[in-house]
Amino acid sequence: MPTSTAVVPTDAAARYAKQLLAHLGRKNTVEPVEGEPDGGRLVFAYGTGTVRPTADGLVLDAAADDAEGLAHVEDVLARHLERFGARRELVVRWQRPTGHPDSGE
Repeated sequence: MPTSTAVVPTDAAARYAKQLLAHLGRKNTVEPVEGEPDGGRLVFAYGTGTVRPTADGLVLDAAADDAEGLAHVEDVLARHLERFGARRELVVRWQRPTGHPDSGE
């Protein structure tokens, strides 16, 4: 299963997590993430996106059954977060695990 992770530095991670989950949760299922009271897992038809605030930033994890689905999850999460955080110039940079076919390694 293809996966990727992005760590977005921000001092307002909990606020952005809540906003992202609430906005995308209007059309998608949001599942709780154990040990992450301010985080959640968005379930899309094409994959999942986990949102977890930390003291240093917002951690986004994307997963899907194929590369196309993964790219779609990454696009949706990044596009919305970057729009919400435009004033703070938030930028999402996805990292694929080493050895992943799309990681460039």
